[in-house]
Amino acid sequence: MKRRDFLKASLGVPAAALVSEPAQARGNLEPAPEAVGMLYDSTLCVGCKACVAMCKQVNDMPATLRGEDVQYDSALDLSAETLNVIKVYRNGDASIKDREIDGFAFEKRSCMHCVDPGCVSVCPVTALRRHPLTGIVSYHADACIGCRTCMTGCPYNVPQFEYNNPFGEIFKCQMCNQAGVERIDKGQITGCAEACPTGATLFGSREALLDEAKRRLAMKPGEVYRYPLGDVRNPSRTHEKAIPDYKQHVWGEKEAGGTNVLHISSIPFDKLGMPPLPERSYASISETVQHTLYQYMALPAVVLGGLSWVIKRNTDNDDGGDQ
Repeated sequence: MKRRDFLKASLGVPAAALVSEPAQARGNLEPAPEAVGMLYDSTLCVGCKACVAMCKQVNDMPATLRGEDVQYDSALDLSAETLNVIKVYRNGDASIKDREIDGFAFEKRSCMHCVDPGCVSVCPVTALRRHPLTGIVSYHADACIGCRTCMTGCPYNVPQFEYNNPFGEIFKCQMCNQAGVERIDKGQITGCAEACPTGATLFGSREALLDEAKRRLAMKPGEVYRYPLGDVRNPSRTHEKAIPDYKQHVWGEKEAGGTNVLHISSIPFDKLGMPPLPERSYASISETVQHTLYQYMALPAVVLGGLSWVIKRNTDNDDGGDQ
């Protein structure tokens, strides 16, 4: 089979895709009707990592040690044994908290539980699923084939593979509601929100958390505000603190279709390591393209036809030669 003949036969593929009636574009998915999530306020975080320790306790995961001289959990990033980690932004002499120049700030990394999750869209065996009511994105090891496509489909680099296990699985935050944990189904809140002493991580419905975030951003810097602790639905646990100079942006309200885990900060999110994302989800873009190309099975038919033509031509040419 000659390369030139194969390419000539294949030229009909994009043409056929263009002349066929395009599939209707899929828009972003809407938040689940009873979507729950978390609000992370970087200005309240003191970097104590109580959330990291509680996450490991809830999920029965070992401490991540770096070297024999470090005898405490010192995970620097997400991994198969770390589902939640606190990172640090530093600039200049890093002398003042929550200041962009010569300041420092904390940022939390964990699954964002996207409203229109890319990991769910790209998984070929539905090992990643979005709960139809709560919107929690869960992982199901019994269905996973270890292809790790979910890792490429996540813009936040969240799913992590267990490389040191020949039967390795994917690990990610499941909002404390996977088999054997099920805190949310039992009416509890996430471990990280429960352990946070300052309310930097807050649990609740996505709608209530978004309202809470916008309420803080609308206040004037210096005003005293009673910050809720643990659960946004339980106003009995609060503490007072002056409102900082927030950036007027709730991360996760619209990014890539939105997320159930929202972030607010006094530092620009690109400085905190968040990726630049459009409002349209990558899942809606890729699925629209796929559905257009594969509508009525036109693309596979054209490919099969092209290959059949090449094979027949080669066979006809061979018939006149030496056997």
